[in-house]
Amino acid sequence: MLEWYLKVVKENYANFEGRARRSEYWYFVLVNLLISIVLGVIDYVIGSDIGIIRGIYSLAVLVPSIAVAVRRLHDIGKSGWFLFVVLIPIAGAIWLLVMLCREGDTGPNEYGSDPKNPNYGEFDEIGRPDVY
Repeated sequence: MLEWYLKVVKENYANFEGRARRSEYWYFVLVNLLISIVLGVIDYVIGSDIGIIRGIYSLAVLVPSIAVAVRRLHDIGKSGWFLFVVLIPIAGAIWLLVMLCREGDTGPNEYGSDPKNPNYGEFDEIGRPDVY
């Protein structure tokens, strides 16, 4: 679980290209939420009224959060600009949640190779009798 978070934060900090699997996106969201809760508790314990520690952390992970969401949308064949649909009250957030939960496209799409099976290729299957 933590390795997915570190992959997003370290290796793909501002990478808006390519595709992200559901597991990469949702494990990042889960660890991000847990860290934010812990930092909120620390802010409360030290008496920080404005939550300075959690605020700094939130700013630090803003770019990778947007980047992994864009790559997740790429995995289902949507442009990263679809993130702006969340600005539509209620329906936009629900639609985006459904899109982020969908399984990605099988095989390569216009945004890159399939992250579940990067070696997938239609040409590799031509003439193979074991492929249905």
